[in-house]
Amino acid sequence: MDRSQILLLGLPIFLFCSDILNLFTTSPPPKPTPNDHHNIHQFQTKPQQVLQQQPLQFPTQKSSTIVGGLGNIGFGNVININFCVSCSYRGTAVTMKNMLESEFPGIQVILANHPASLPKRLLSKVVPAVQFGVIGIILAGEQIFPRLGFAAPPPWYYSLRANRFGSIASTWLFGNFIQSFLQSSGAFEVFCNGELVFSKLMEHRFPGEIELRDVVGKRLANR
Repeated sequence: MDRSQILLLGLPIFLFCSDILNLFTTSPPPKPTPNDHHNIHQFQTKPQQVLQQQPLQFPTQKSSTIVGGLGNIGFGNVININFCVSCSYRGTAVTMKNMLESEFPGIQVILANHPASLPKRLLSKVVPAVQFGVIGIILAGEQIFPRLGFAAPPPWYYSLRANRFGSIASTWLFGNFIQSFLQSSGAFEVFCNGELVFSKLMEHRFPGEIELRDVVGKRLANR
C-alpha cells in the first residue's frame, strides 16, 4: 500500500474523530464587534427600574355602629307615647313604637293611655249609676215610685214598660256610648325624655312615620 492510499484511508477516519470531538467541546464565544460593545455599555449604564408592587388595599370593614346614619344614640333614652285607648289608637301607637325601636336601637318606647280631662272623667263615673237606675225603674217601677212619694208612676214609665227588653237594651248601649265618649281624650302625645315633641291635641292630626323619626332623631342628637 503506497502513501497515497494510506492518506485516502486516513482522511475519513480523521474527519470522523473530528466530528466526535466537536460534539463534546463548546465553541468559543464570537468576538465582540464595536456595535456589541456599544450595546453592552448602554445596557450597563441604563438604570434598572425596579417595580415596587404596591400592596393591595382591600376595603376593611370598619366596626361601625351607625344605624340609619344616626348611630346608637337610642341607648339610655325613653320615648313615651300616650294615646287614647278608647279611641282605638293602639294600632297606630304600636306601629310607631316598632318604627322607633328599629330606627334607634336600644331606645325604650313606653305606651300608655292618655286620660281625658277631669270633668269628663267624673261624668263618666256617673253614667253607670244612671244606667242601673233606669234599668231598675223599668223592672220595678211600680214599687219604687210609691216609695218615692208618687201616687202613680209617670206616663214615660209606661212607655218604657211597654217595650221592656228594648228599653233595657237601648239604655245599656246608649250609656256605654256616653261613657266611652267621656273617657276618650283624642290624644296621641309623644314625649322624648319627658319633653313633648308631638301633640295630636295641638296639631289635630297624627304624625307621619318619617316626620316622627326625624323629630325624635334631632332631639336625641342635640341632647
